[in-house]
Amino acid sequence: MTLSALHNGEVFTGRGLNQEISLWCPGEARWGSHYESLIRLITMFSSVVHVLEIVLEDDISSEQRGEAFALLDSIQYFDFSFCLHLMKDILGITAELSDALQRKDQDIVNAMSLVQISKIRLQDMRDNKWDAFITRVSLFCVEHKIITPDLNDKWIARGRSRRGHQEMTNLHHYRVDIFYTVLDMQLQELNNHFTEANTELLLCIACLNPSNLFSAFNKDKLIKLANLYPSDFTSSDLMILDNQLETYITDMKLDVQFSLLKDIGSLVEKMIQSRKEILYPLVFRLLKLALVLPVATAGVERAFSAMAIIKNRLRNGIGDQWMNDTLIAYVEKEILDCIVNDVIIHLFQNMKNRMYKL
Repeated sequence: MTLSALHNGEVFTGRGLNQEISLWCPGEARWGSHYESLIRLITMFSSVVHVLEIVLEDDISSEQRGEAFALLDSIQYFDFSFCLHLMKDILGITAELSDALQRKDQDIVNAMSLVQISKIRLQDMRDNKWDAFITRVSLFCVEHKIITPDLNDKWIARGRSRRGHQEMTNLHHYRVDIFYTVLDMQLQELNNHFTEANTELLLCIACLNPSNLFSAFNKDKLIKLANLYPSDFTSSDLMILDNQLETYITDMKLDVQFSLLKDIGSLVEKMIQSRKEILYPLVFRLLKLALVLPVATAGVERAFSAMAIIKNRLRNGIGDQWMNDTLIAYVEKEILDCIVNDVIIHLFQNMKNRMYKL
């Protein structure tokens, strides 16, 4: 369809044009981009095969011809189509959860709801969706002239000797060894990362969110949160906190300067500016605990991605201090943009005596 549209002049080639029908380049730390890539590949599969065939026939580079041959051999195989659709379905189930966890203004309550929904959908896919899934994969293979194996035949590992392998049918291999195994791994990962205790902790922290005039506030859950930190809150502190939370929430709702806050970080800043952290020390302690709680956010993912970029093959011997300084400069670009060059030059010049002045 894409090729005919190009020949008929309905769409045009060029940089930045027709991106809705081009292959999507996935990001290293954004799973949503992988989902888009798989959808584009399924939609444009015939065009991809056609382009690879052109490269195989016409390209003068033996290296590119070899890569094109290897890719054609791989993607025109049933295993590739099976895994392509399986990963597309799994990433589709967790797409909204992934987006919710990567947003800076995280809505923890809705995110935790999406965790439960993802678990339910993955379990339902495992228990009830095999027949519909294998039918969809088979139709895709028929459409693109890919040989579909008989599921009742004996499975033979491609490119390997038949000796020493456990005998099984194609049905067992694709359904049990791949379909069930991958879905079980996804469910296990979600259960490991979002246990019942972790989920309850996050929901309690969400009650501190000041957005929508502190609509998420729940005193009972905040008392429960304080109970999780016995070294920070004594039994007498808990009794004081019960009353202090009532005064605190009434004050926050009456004070206009707190009405437009969107996250816990801005709430802490405003409390310090207005010196209310002195009035509500126990509530402020809860806020500090919420800020330092090591939750896996998009910021943490970006920091690890930056680490892979900073400490590359050419900087393999970089020291901890140098890497730390470089990572701060790379990750906190918005803050560094606010610092004028004269300040940086002055600081660098005063670090030690130098022969020349910048």
